[in-house]
This record gives sequence, C-alpha cells and structure tokens, in this order.
Amino acid sequence: MSEGSKLPFLPFADAAGRAAYFEAAYLKQLEVNKALEQRIIALERQAALNSKTSSQPPSSDGLKKPPAQKRTQSLRGKSDRKTGGQPGHKGKTLRQSSTPDHIIHHYPQVCDACGAALSASMAENTVVRQVVDLPVPPPSEVTEHRVHLCRCGQCDAVTRGGFPEGVAGPVQYGPRIAGIASYLQTYHCIPEERLSLVLSDLFGLSVVPATLARLIGRTADRLHPFAKAICKGLIGPQVAVKHLDETGFRVAGKTQWLHVICSPLLSHFRVSSRRGDLLTGVCGLVVHDHWAPYFKMEGVQHALCNAHHLRELQALIVIEKEPWATDMKTFLLDAKAVADTRTDDCTIGVGVMGELLQRYDDILTQAVDFHEAQPPLQAMSKAGKRRGRPKRRTGHNLALRLQTRKSEAIRFLTDPNAPFTNNEAERDLRMGKVRQKVSGCFRAVRGAEIFCCLRTVTCTARKQGWSVIETLMKPSDQLIAQLRFG
Repeated sequence: MSEGSKLPFLPFADAAGRAAYFEAAYLKQLEVNKALEQRIIALERQAALNSKTSSQPPSSDGLKKPPAQKRTQSLRGKSDRKTGGQPGHKGKTLRQSSTPDHIIHHYPQVCDACGAALSASMAENTVVRQVVDLPVPPPSEVTEHRVHLCRCGQCDAVTRGGFPEGVAGPVQYGPRIAGIASYLQTYHCIPEERLSLVLSDLFGLSVVPATLARLIGRTADRLHPFAKAICKGLIGPQVAVKHLDETGFRVAGKTQWLHVICSPLLSHFRVSSRRGDLLTGVCGLVVHDHWAPYFKMEGVQHALCNAHHLRELQALIVIEKEPWATDMKTFLLDAKAVADTRTDDCTIGVGVMGELLQRYDDILTQAVDFHEAQPPLQAMSKAGKRRGRPKRRTGHNLALRLQTRKSEAIRFLTDPNAPFTNNEAERDLRMGKVRQKVSGCFRAVRGAEIFCCLRTVTCTARKQGWSVIETLMKPSDQLIAQLRFG
C-alpha cells in the first residue's frame, strides 16, 4: 500500500468500537445520499418547468421547441368545435367603403379581339377594387393666443385679457402631442429616445427626450384625480368582483412591486416598496392566485385562479406522472363547461352540483391517500436536525391546498359572478413586465408613479370603449363624470 493511500488512524480500543463507528458513518451517509437524491429530483423538476406547467412567461421557454406533435398543448383541452371563427363571431374583415375619398378610372385603350381603339363612352360595366391607406401626416398646427390690453373710456384704466388655462409659456406643445407621447410611451412601452424618433419620422416634430418626459409627467399630474377615482370605485361596492395580482418591478436599483386591482371595466396600478402592501377597505369578491397575504384581507370573499391550478396539475402530469392530477384537471375543465352553460334563467341543478362536489372530494381523497402512502421525504437542516413540519411533495401540498380552500377553488360553480381564472389581472400586469424588459428599470420612483397613473388611465379608457388619445387630453372631472363601474 502506498504512503498516500493509507487509511487514517482511528483511535479505537477494540474491533467492536471500530465496527460501531463505521456502522454509524454508513447510516449517516445513507441519510445524506437520500437528501441529495431528493435535491436532485427537485432541481430536475425546476429545470423541467415551463410556461405550460408553471406561472413562468412563454419568453422564459427560450428557443427550445418541443416535438411537433406536442407544440399545441393547451390547458383547455380538446373540444368538438372546428378551428377558426365560431358561428356568431362578427369579425373585423376589411370591407369596401361606400364613400371613397378618391376615385381613379381605368379604361382599356384597345380591343383585345380586333385591336380597335376604345373610349370612356363605350364603358358598359365596372369592376371596383379599393386600396385603404393613410394620408401624408399634416404639418403641425400653430395656434397663437393674443391677449389684448384695453383702456377704459370712463376711468382711463387699462385692463389686460387672460390666456386660456394651460397656455403658460411663450411657446409650448399642445395637449394632443402630450397625449400621443403619453400613449406611445405608457401603453406601447416605447422609450423616450425612440419616442423622439417616432414623433420626428411621423409628424416632423423635433422633441427632445427631456421635453417628452416633462410633457408626460404633466399629463400624469393632470389625470391623477381620475386615477384616484378609479381606485376608489374598485375598492367600494360599485364593483362586485375585483381581480388582484402583483409582480416584481425594478425601481431606482431596488426591487419594488407593481400591484393591480381591476375589473372588466376598470384597472388601477400602483407601485409599492413592499409586496404585502395591500389595499384596505376592499369589499366584495376578490380573485387572486392563492398568495397567503390576500387571505388576511377583511370583509371580502375569495376566489382562486384555476388557471394556476391547471398549470400546477399539468406539471404533476408531465413530470411526476401522478394519476390523480389527470382526474383533477379533467374535473376542472368539465366543471367550467357546466358553469359556462349557466344563464340568468338557468342555474346548475342540485343533482349536478352534488355530483360535481362529490367528484371533487373523491379525487382529493385519492390524492392525499396516494401521498400519505409514499415514504417520507428527507428534510434536514445544516446542523443535521429536523425542524418544522415534515417536508411534503409538491403534489401533496397542492392536494391539501385544494382540500383546505375548497370553497374558494370552486367558487366559480357556486357563485355566478365568480370567474374561473384571474386572467383579467394577469393581462393587465403583462405590459408592466414588457416595459421592464424594454427599458430595464425605472431610474426614479417618480417615473414608476407616472407609468402607473397613465397605465391606469389608458387601460381603463380601452375597457370603457373610449378613444385613448382623447381621454389623455380631457380634464379629470369630465372623465370621472363619464366613468362606468359595471
């Protein structure tokens, strides 16, 4: 045996002590191996998650494409409908106008048969084709306001007229330019440098980024009362169902949180330094994604987002291959189909409801029994001592959550006003993440607050069916008077 391969000296008095030492070391190594095996399984699961099996965005999937036969996996499952537009869908097909702006006549010059000359007076029929295009953008208009000084004929005093509200400097940009700039930057996430180029190329305006920032900031300040009115309406009883969500936001080099509360007609955004900084005084039904602090809200009912549940179940089906997950996914889709057939005059029958509830309980009982029959997971702290409750598998946690929060998970069945998902809030938050990807972050809190205010106004205007540009030009009190809550 070489000098480097010698075993270390072990100070044991006899062979029995040496055997006990190696037995204890062997048992300890078994525990370590089991813990490492579970850690490998957890890391492999994390690497296998994608936008179909978790809340990760599709952009996180990267350039890797699944096999062709699996590219169109949908959590909604198959249906008996044909692809494309369904009966009754109006669509937005480009149609010919009955009052064209310009008409150009095209006559044949010679006869195709004999070569004789032809004229316009010989026309018998007409075939029409139209081309829809945009006119050349007109040059900017300059409106001059002249304030006159008039001398009184009785007392000889000189009185000066007043400029309209908002006309403050010798020369300035008007509200339409400010509205277009606010719309393009906030709703379409165009940075100020590129926005300056857009205005120059489209309208011939030479507006530097600093001026654009001032225009957009003043627009947000003017519309701040309208944004506050939207928030107040969403919190109060005027809106029966509210959707809540939040996402991380980089502001001034720190992680902040973009919160949204919305409905099909209203949206309100705000930025906060704490994720748990939730609104107070909210009433009605709140829909969210099971984040624990939402359950601390007082005076509200809760409904959980089943799109999240479907993605978690899909992960259990694809990765862990747990049989109960397929049954629960099928149940949720079947229950949604039943809920979608409900109308004001037709509710879900007592028998059908009872069968659905019993089916829900049976699936979760099967799931809990399945996991309780599995060997326990190895959960050890760095010191080697167990702490807290026993570690559970992902599927076990989901099954227990669905059992504990049964009324919230299936509220879409029992409450006609409750939606199946929280997609209303998810859609509203999506462009906030796009803005962060485009610009990286906000350099100051002021910029984030301007974004939230104008995003509140533009999203609400879109939902209300208003012209977004005209909305950004109007005063807050006029917009508040036109606001519809439900």
